[in-house]
Amino acid sequence: MSEPTADRSVRIAWAADAPDVARVQVRAWQSGYARIFPAGVLDALDEGAIAEQWRRSLTSPPDARHRLLVALEAGALVGFAATGPADDPDSDLLTEGAITTFHVDPDHTRAGHGSRLLQACADTLVADGFTRAVSWVFTADDILRQFLAAAGWAPDGAHRELDLTGDGTVRMKQVRLHCALA
Repeated sequence: MSEPTADRSVRIAWAADAPDVARVQVRAWQSGYARIFPAGVLDALDEGAIAEQWRRSLTSPPDARHRLLVALEAGALVGFAATGPADDPDSDLLTEGAITTFHVDPDHTRAGHGSRLLQACADTLVADGFTRAVSWVFTADDILRQFLAAAGWAPDGAHRELDLTGDGTVRMKQVRLHCALA
């Protein structure tokens, strides 16, 4: 007889999760960023290449505090979030952690996966000794900003602009949010 398992959960990612993480990332970007990114950027997403990048980062993280957490529903990967030390020039590497990416598959939003992922991120960052967390969010990503704000995150005044294509043709603004970790 097998033991019952939770229908919805969060765990640390394995290298074998990389293709599913890439699938969720591409779906989340194509759905969530369709109104803010040029179509060419989203059409150019290469799920195989993204999976390989995730596989490499999972097999050789920069240090032990870099983690990828995955949300599961009935055993299927439906979301993920990455944590690690904050690496901004004004960050204290010993006390500030970061959530560097946070996505839930568009077909699985509003089912509690984001809340479970966010709590798992906070727990992981606290376990790693961080007392403050930051996350960079695209200024036009109202959904993620509102989700984080409802959980107690707030802008800290920092902002930046990313060059998504490397040639300066697609630049996106981001704002940094922060929160204290209990």
